[in-house]
Amino acid sequence: MTAIEVVRPGPMTTVQDWPGRTGYWQVGVPPSGPMDDLSFRLANVAVGNAEGAPGLECTIMGPALRFTAATVVAVTGAPVRVTLNGTVVPQHSPISISDGDELDVGAVGDVGMRVYLAVRGGLRADAYLGSASTFTLGRFGGHHGRALTAGDVLTVAPVSSSTAPRRVQIDEQPALGNSWELAVTVGPHSAPEFFTDHDIATLYATSYEVHYNSDRTGIRLIGPRPEWAREDGGEAGLHPSNIHDNAYSVGALDFTGDTPILLGPDGPSLGGFVCPVTVTTADRWKLGQLTPGDRLRLVPIRTAAAADARALDQRRRAQHLTVLSSGGDDDGGILAERITSDGATSVTYRRSGDDNILVEYGDMTLDLALRARVHALQQRIVADAPRGLIDLTPGIRTLQVKVDPSVIDQDRLLDWLVECESDLPAADDLVVPSRTVRLPLSWDDPATREAIERYMLGVRDNAPWCPWNIEFIRRMNGLDSVDDVYRIVFDADYLVLGLGDVYLGAPVATPLDPRHRLVTTKYNPARTWTPENAVGIGGAYLCVYGMEGPGGYQFVGRTTQVWNHRHPENAADFEPEHPWLLRFFDRISWYPVSAEELLDMRADMAAGRGRVDIRDGQFSLAEHRQFLADNADEITATRDQMVDSRREERRRWSEGGEFAIGMKESLA
Repeated sequence: MTAIEVVRPGPMTTVQDWPGRTGYWQVGVPPSGPMDDLSFRLANVAVGNAEGAPGLECTIMGPALRFTAATVVAVTGAPVRVTLNGTVVPQHSPISISDGDELDVGAVGDVGMRVYLAVRGGLRADAYLGSASTFTLGRFGGHHGRALTAGDVLTVAPVSSSTAPRRVQIDEQPALGNSWELAVTVGPHSAPEFFTDHDIATLYATSYEVHYNSDRTGIRLIGPRPEWAREDGGEAGLHPSNIHDNAYSVGALDFTGDTPILLGPDGPSLGGFVCPVTVTTADRWKLGQLTPGDRLRLVPIRTAAAADARALDQRRRAQHLTVLSSGGDDDGGILAERITSDGATSVTYRRSGDDNILVEYGDMTLDLALRARVHALQQRIVADAPRGLIDLTPGIRTLQVKVDPSVIDQDRLLDWLVECESDLPAADDLVVPSRTVRLPLSWDDPATREAIERYMLGVRDNAPWCPWNIEFIRRMNGLDSVDDVYRIVFDADYLVLGLGDVYLGAPVATPLDPRHRLVTTKYNPARTWTPENAVGIGGAYLCVYGMEGPGGYQFVGRTTQVWNHRHPENAADFEPEHPWLLRFFDRISWYPVSAEELLDMRADMAAGRGRVDIRDGQFSLAEHRQFLADNADEITATRDQMVDSRREERRRWSEGGEFAIGMKESLA
């Protein structure tokens, strides 16, 4: 068996496979995989592997590796100096390795960001949820869920392909530079609903600069602030970029407040921000080679003209720096608009890249009947499971349907989805399992206070929600004291409407009783660090962060784990077949614990000893509607008071220059 010793790891070298970890987008597990999938696949072609065989992705600089047996390797991606026992060897060509040889992959130069290394047979790696790809933020996949370190030993799988190694021809190699054009499709959120026509024209005319704060989760861009076609996001948040949470596509241009970010393969699956355009599947490889200071332009193309990212003979259409285009689709991202069969609800079919359709129900309001309709459509699609279906990801009032566009094109998918929707029963018929899950909550936990302090020191020290998020929530909702915020949070039953809002089974949930629906806006710009299992409110929704990472919800406290990072069999409340604790339509309720008690509980959960109080039950939409009718007057009075308070807060923001500050931050 061939073993590979890591002599020098490089700053960020991970094991990846292609197409990565698919099928788990609905619970907040990103696909990961190579950020430049074109170069990765070409490395495997060069050594005679299947295109998706596990290999190495190296950022900024490659590793030095010592081999214990003869094999064949290839290095592709950004131009680097590659040596074998001190002698320079070429990229994009098979390199014969003997026992004891040392391969050294140097630093990236003026162009590109990532280098790829394949070994004939492919690397052996930790498979997790069906993939060997490393997701470092989640600490799983690849080599122990992390980047390589000196002294690591990798092993190579037996050769299973009869394909001979070969040189990658010059016209197959992707072109790299410092000025890029990315092919994008229009949608899902465009003008005139969310952006002005001038915003969209500016989007296409702007030469954006790549920000230094970019990584596998997303490429942050420096460019002009939108004018926006609306004042705010209503119940979804005060900023006009805020919407009720829906699924994202990899490659979507996500406006987190006024800051545009191209979402990468380690990005979030669900969120509450608008995305006007989406990079095509065939052009997403370019995200992996964008380096800070590079310039890029977004070029709209017609979806029907998008190249097939999986077909070898179409690679040449997408491997250039520039994009040939006669213009994009002129539909504003809306593929079709219909009415449900009972005539009660509108249905909008939105384009979300060339590989997704986002099905959206009703008006832009928080209505559990819309989530019920989403659930019914998801069940209908699962029952048929057509060939080419990859992921189904529900949001608050949306269902994103992801397919392999080489198997089923967007026109066929749209026709089929319209047919599926027309078969659905009335929403009032929905009765689903709904467990009650009681979780501990350390109110105003020290870890959340630390996150706010870091934000003030490193991002913004003058944000309206600083220095204390709970006081901001009180003010936003017109409550008399922060004790009222405490009382409402602990009195509420939160219905889980989505999972993976901020990765790894993180619930997006809303109180069943509208009188408990505290509404806030989200951080703008977002935090760079959030402690694992922090609990926050954004818009009308509560979330538990599944892992450390960025975030924008206003903190109220911290709880125990909602994702089992250990083996499922070691945690009694996590089902053996999956590591996420919560399910759609679960009801979360809180009980108070001290910060010290929570630390003990978290240690027990991490060790597999912790228990969660879970009781079976069901949720009936008809019964919920009756509850709303019985309490309509008081609900209306409470909600009106909260709306008035948010309107007053928005007035203070305007007078204090907050929206101008937001513009300044988006350009920083």
